[in-house]
Amino acid sequence: MPARPGTTTTVTPHRTGRTRSRVASALTAAALALVLAGCGSDTTSPSAARADAPEGAALAADRGGSAGKNAGSARPPVDCEKAKCIALTFDAGPGRDTPELLDILKEKDVHATFFLLGKNHVVKYPDVVRRLADEGHEVANHTWTHRRLDRLDKDAIRDELARTQDAIAEITGKKPTLMRPPQGRRTDEVMAVSKELGLSAVLWSATAKDYSTTDSALIRKRILDQADRDGIILLHDIYDGTVPAVPGIIDELKKRGYTFVTVPELLAPGKAEPGTVYRP
Repeated sequence: MPARPGTTTTVTPHRTGRTRSRVASALTAAALALVLAGCGSDTTSPSAARADAPEGAALAADRGGSAGKNAGSARPPVDCEKAKCIALTFDAGPGRDTPELLDILKEKDVHATFFLLGKNHVVKYPDVVRRLADEGHEVANHTWTHRRLDRLDKDAIRDELARTQDAIAEITGKKPTLMRPPQGRRTDEVMAVSKELGLSAVLWSATAKDYSTTDSALIRKRILDQADRDGIILLHDIYDGTVPAVPGIIDELKKRGYTFVTVPELLAPGKAEPGTVYRP
């Protein structure tokens, strides 16, 4: 309440201290959220990638995944400058529920981007990796063991990414062009190694934090609340509540006029540049 004219308002020291503490805590939480979301000033948005495409660059002729054989995936290209595009991405698989997820995506005629873990996932489910590629999904790299890359030296970073590159290529015949660093954390060294390996980093704009809940309705709500044009959705196909939430997410976003695309389609006619970080 404002003080009356001619009066003096005194703020007690302990209240000032609490206020400052709350502000400091809020700033710390906000900074942590930025880090965990992979935010930073060194990122390129999908719209900027499209705008930076060479003049006269054409959209890709088909919508097949870059790490696959493009079987059954020759659909008309999407112009995300005109369409209301959004990219569905899944991390840390494949897992036991990924085949069910692929059935859902096929039924809904949706292509997604999968950031795969090498150890205990790619090597354990080679048939699923092959199916991902053959059905036109974008097959991408999420490291070998999910170690935080920002805590590793260059040789260890290279090992985490290169081993997964090789494992995927052995199955699909092509190496991925996209990667997602665990927790979105990256350093100049991480990006230098990524560039060396021909990889771009892809972050996200919407996450359900599905690692913290099995409530499919909550996962669905969190994504729908955050969905926006040119958005990149982060989910995990290894948690119990996630796959059951996907049909509802797809159906509702389609009702809202969204077109689902892979990350490369979201950037087209621009192309992901190795060593660059992309985030809506």
